[in-house]
Amino acid sequence: MYIACSTFSFGKQSFERALRGINDLHFQKIDLAIHEDGPHFKPSEIAKDVGRHAQILKTTGMSFAAFHVKIDTPDPETYKDQLRSVCRLARLMTVPVITIPSAALGSDLEAESKRLSQLCRLAEAEAVILSVETHRDHLTADPLGAAELCKRVPGLGLTLDPSEYIMGPHPHAEYDEIFPHVRHVRFRDTSPDRFQVRIGQGQVEYGKIIAQLEREDYQRG
Repeated sequence: MYIACSTFSFGKQSFERALRGINDLHFQKIDLAIHEDGPHFKPSEIAKDVGRHAQILKTTGMSFAAFHVKIDTPDPETYKDQLRSVCRLARLMTVPVITIPSAALGSDLEAESKRLSQLCRLAEAEAVILSVETHRDHLTADPLGAAELCKRVPGLGLTLDPSEYIMGPHPHAEYDEIFPHVRHVRFRDTSPDRFQVRIGQGQVEYGKIIAQLEREDYQRG
């Protein structure tokens, strides 16, 4: 188990300044945010030239633990093309996990399972694990629902963000069902009325979560 820093934490700065900030904090690995509406890397731009973006990342001299991807297009085929390009970039950078959002809460579970199955096969072709994030507004808002989605989609993992459960419709839910499916973890501290507070002022039980991950032989970020 290791700790990485998200470039999204430096979303108001340039990519170069974000890297300097992460390096100054002595993080050895990075969770790279690739968001279409973000300030740094965009899926649509990566799709145009994967090789150029790989070269940019390699020249940083940093190690990338995961990609957090948000693609903004209504066209399913364009979505697949952009995700395929990001997966190819992940393979070139030896990044094991890519996180994407699942469908919105209330969406058809069967249809979303079919969509994610197709995306999983696309990621597996590039030797990358596809993971969906736990989110209060998505089908993963309920730990049981998140686990069910993974059971329906072979190879699909979860990116656990306990803050989303604390602020979501199931604030007192237990996570036992989802730990076997967790492939990435996102930590901050959160109180019932504030999404981000100083460490120790919120309700995220780091020790308990880490102990449960260790029981599953979790070796990721």
